[in-house]
Amino acid sequence: MRIQRISYSPISSAQEIDISLIENIISKYKGKKDGLITLLQEVQSVYTYLPKAALQRIEKELNYPLSELYAVATFYAQFKLNPSGKYSIKVCKGTACHVQNANAVMHALSEYLQVTDGDTTEDGKFTLEAVSCLGCCSLAPAMMIADETYGKLTGDDAVKAVKNF
Repeated sequence: MRIQRISYSPISSAQEIDISLIENIISKYKGKKDGLITLLQEVQSVYTYLPKAALQRIEKELNYPLSELYAVATFYAQFKLNPSGKYSIKVCKGTACHVQNANAVMHALSEYLQVTDGDTTEDGKFTLEAVSCLGCCSLAPAMMIADETYGKLTGDDAVKAVKNF
C-alpha cells in the first residue's frame, strides 16, 4: 500500500474556530497523561477535524508537545488535519470488496463528486475516502454515507445513492 503525505493548510481567517467548544474536553483531561487518542477523538468530533488552534490549546493547557500531537494525529488514519465534509462517504477496499470491484465504485464516485480519495467536495458536503474494512463482507462491494450502509454496489448504484442522500 502506498502511503500518501498528508497536506496541511493553515487555518485562514475564514475558518476561525470557537475554541470554547472544547474547554470541557480539555478540563476533563487536566492532570492526566493517558488518553491522548480519546482526547483527540473528542476534539475531532466537535470540529470534524483537528484544527491547529485546538492542538495549540491542548499543548498549552495539557503540556503535550505539539510535535507529539501531530505525530499521533498523522499516524492514525482516523484523524484529519483539514476540514471534512458534512457527510463522509467511506468505500470499503477490504479483500471481499476489492474482489467484487470496489475500484469501480470508487472511480464512479470520484468522477461524479470531482474529488479523489481523502478530498472534500467544493461545497463541503461530502468527503470521499477509501477504508480498509467496513465489516460487512457479505454486502461486497460496500460503502457508507454518514451512518447508512449500502451494499452489492456498482459504480452507478453508488452515484445514485449519493444523489438520493
